[in-house]
Amino acid sequence: MKNVHPEFSFQSRELEGQIEGTLGDPPNRKNYDMMVSALVSEYASGAGLDDVNLMAFALVDCIKFKDPKGLLREAADYEGSDPARVFAMAECDSEEGRAMYEAMTANYPELARQAIITAFLYKNQARWEDEDRDLARLGEGDEGDDDDMDGTAASDDFTQLFDPEGGERE
Repeated sequence: MKNVHPEFSFQSRELEGQIEGTLGDPPNRKNYDMMVSALVSEYASGAGLDDVNLMAFALVDCIKFKDPKGLLREAADYEGSDPARVFAMAECDSEEGRAMYEAMTANYPELARQAIITAFLYKNQARWEDEDRDLARLGEGDEGDDDDMDGTAASDDFTQLFDPEGGERE
């Protein structure tokens, strides 16, 4: 598994939340399809919001990835240096999808790069590792709860707010 830039893992989780929120519970595919159609249409016309997650949302159902290994390598750097390299690693098949892809990459190259990688990570969650989700890694070097993190102890007045009788806890 490959680690990705923390911002990409965040964006991928955000995209997942947006998709699940749009689908609803129970899932309403009609609302979801209307949302995606509106986004695709907006970006295909050359307009649309300059938002990574909305772009990724518009791409997620129509994008095909030609170079998954290359996209994983690109996911290590959120800013990136050459958006055109990422653009060559993916494509959209439908006529409207192609128009959207071309407009996005022309009008918002840096954001489109990030949106393509975000959509890739969302659709390929088993290929990468999100450090935020790895509990073993989060616990490395932790010896447990430190009672006195900053060296100050709680005063008796403060502790009596929670234990007014001042007795021992069992």
